[in-house]
Amino acid sequence: MSLIIAGRFQTFPKAEAAAQRLFARGFVEEDVTLFYVAPSGQHSRLNTGGDHSANAGAKDSSKGAGKGVTIGAVLGAIVGAAVFLVFKAPWLAAVVAAGVGAYVGSLAGAMAQSKSGKRAPQDATSADNHGSANAIDARQSGVLVAVHCAPEQQTEAASILRDAGGMEVERASGQWRNGRWADFDPVKPPEPVKEFAEPRP
Repeated sequence: MSLIIAGRFQTFPKAEAAAQRLFARGFVEEDVTLFYVAPSGQHSRLNTGGDHSANAGAKDSSKGAGKGVTIGAVLGAIVGAAVFLVFKAPWLAAVVAAGVGAYVGSLAGAMAQSKSGKRAPQDATSADNHGSANAIDARQSGVLVAVHCAPEQQTEAASILRDAGGMEVERASGQWRNGRWADFDPVKPPEPVKEFAEPRP
């Protein structure tokens, strides 16, 4: 594994200027790379697109749907039986009423169990809130300048990135191959270099 120092920039010109500063201080081109990190949910980690298989706020919706089916079917059957007795309608009406009740109940139950937007804002994305409307992205989008460096160079690299306007200057351990950060994970939260850490907005 290699030591990697990286900083996020708003634009490619700013990132390129930071790379030029690194080159001027003796870092070589094969140890510096820059690339765009898309916003959360746009990393296409799944074949169907997106980053997560389900919204965390909807993880309990199947439980609500199950309860809703039961309650809705019972209420629908009661309504259907009442229609049968009062209006002398065929039994088919009771069966249809039970089916409609089950469907409506499952929809209402699933919606009642969905929690996205009902929780207080989170400080970080986790397994419990990923993809929720109120979760903070693990990593903000922007242009990342990454530097492969020796341990004794990490403070200098972090200083250069910060002085060039880099935000969220981070330290990582990863695979550096062919002049790039080969195993970069866009959904993994950055580990800030403590001396250059800044509170998130």
